[in-house]
Amino acid sequence: MAREQRKLAAILFVDAVGSSRLMGRDESGTVARLLQHLNQRLAPAAVRRGGRVIRMKGDGGLVEFTSAVDALAAAIEFQQAMVEANVGQPEDKAILFRIGLHLGDVIIEGDDIYGDDVNVGARLEAEAPPGGIVVSRAIRDAVQGRLKADLHAMGEVALKNIDRPIRAFRVEWAVEDWPVVSEATASPMELAPALTLPDKPSIAVLPFQNMSGDPEQEYFTDGMVEDIITGLSRFKALFVIARNSSFVYKGKAIDIRQVGRELGVRYVLEGSVRKAANRLRISGQLIDASTGGHLWADHFDGVLQDIFDLQDRVTSSVVGAIAPKLEQAETERAMRKPTESLDAYDYYLRAMAHYHLFTKDSLLEARQLFRRATDLDPTYAAAYGFEVWCVVVCETNGWLVDREREVTEAVRLARRAVTAGVDDPIALLLGGGGLGYFARELDNGIAHVDRAILLNPNLALAWSVSGWLHMYRGDHSDAIERLERAIRLSPLDLLAHTFYTGMGWAQLFAGHYDAAASWARKAALEKPEWATPARVEAIAFALSGRIVEAQEAMARMRAIDPDLRLSGKIGVVWRRAEDRALYIEGLRRAGLPE
Repeated sequence: MAREQRKLAAILFVDAVGSSRLMGRDESGTVARLLQHLNQRLAPAAVRRGGRVIRMKGDGGLVEFTSAVDALAAAIEFQQAMVEANVGQPEDKAILFRIGLHLGDVIIEGDDIYGDDVNVGARLEAEAPPGGIVVSRAIRDAVQGRLKADLHAMGEVALKNIDRPIRAFRVEWAVEDWPVVSEATASPMELAPALTLPDKPSIAVLPFQNMSGDPEQEYFTDGMVEDIITGLSRFKALFVIARNSSFVYKGKAIDIRQVGRELGVRYVLEGSVRKAANRLRISGQLIDASTGGHLWADHFDGVLQDIFDLQDRVTSSVVGAIAPKLEQAETERAMRKPTESLDAYDYYLRAMAHYHLFTKDSLLEARQLFRRATDLDPTYAAAYGFEVWCVVVCETNGWLVDREREVTEAVRLARRAVTAGVDDPIALLLGGGGLGYFARELDNGIAHVDRAILLNPNLALAWSVSGWLHMYRGDHSDAIERLERAIRLSPLDLLAHTFYTGMGWAQLFAGHYDAAASWARKAALEKPEWATPARVEAIAFALSGRIVEAQEAMARMRAIDPDLRLSGKIGVVWRRAEDRALYIEGLRRAGLPE
């Protein structure tokens, strides 16, 4: 068994005061304001001081530092910036944060940290006054006399679920000693921590501009870019960021170097699409994100019937600029047309636009459009696969109307997808995932998804689906590795909550209860209305003896899914009897009714 990795770190926990009250008045506006403060004030202050942002979601965040002095300095800078941000705000609308700081030993799990000392930092935050900072004695001893701040002893405090009292200190500082660093004076490179570059050429393709003058053509432009991403991602010598992460920049003014840091890539491709009648022009430019310098720029003209050829020319030009020694066989495999029918392709692009909205109504519309595509081209494997995946998303959100009929149909479509798409990685991953999830054919499903990864190693969703299926089968260490790869390929994914939840389950069944709860909390912050992360938390806390926290998680879960019972058909997806038994026992200890 591999030895767990540990290190000494200064841990900063931040949480908004009264966020539930503020959200009750204006949920979307409050969330936007909270994230703005965290991303535009805390993150830059932390990065300037050498901090690494572990998470920055919802109403709080976690940051680690190698230096206690830097951690406290960043905390004071942030709180001082918040004082300035609240000037002129009505008292009932001002946003205040509490911060807790602790220095201790942490366990490293992928990009996350956890352990008893992380929990101490989280609990200290609750002891801070609104707008204030509380630190442990370990922090006080490390910073004493090294910062312009006073630390006032609070004595030994009993922290929730911490089995020992902690000596705490309240921090005070003079305003004039801590001038606010404005966003205008901060470098864009300071706004977010950089991900480590992969050991191969890495690229993100940003959403192209729709230059057609017709907003209705937006789906066409987005679909073309998605196909270019797919074409690039089939090259094993490249590391390609998934569509769901690169498209978070759609419609935003961006700094290419910042994109490179946030996505962890060396190259960025941006461009535009102009469609007029039967004519088409694709323009693109390839930029070195480390310098902002242009490596290649060109445009490609043709008629609509040449659309796949034009996409191939863009892909080939990009590959030629950054990886000229790729094997010709890989190039030929990447240049396969998805369908011979342009009408079917148009329905497919329209369906994808609805699919990516991830709402109940949009997925219903997407299913109908994918069906129109396969009616026109019965061999359109990817369209079969995405229709299956619409059912998967609806199932996980409780949106199916006639579950038995819809699941039966999804299994049929999944078999069509893997049969028609034996060399199509999208069809294989979606069809294989559907067979594993709905038909409980885990070995068969894994075989199809693994073939998809072999054909296209840059498919983040394939790595995620593979991780989930391996977790269901009981291969928990393999599941963790696959889900880690998915997270790195798409660090800003719209489906990140599914990546994190899969990690939570895999860590849970591997016996890493703290890590399981941590990943589940990250998932819940991404998708608060989804019950599954709370289920992971409830089981993890219960099995580790933290019954109060288990009951709190159970209450959140039952508020979302009040009909769940131990006597129901739950836990059947896990193959191993010991996993099913652990699952049931955890829910029972957490208080789920029979």
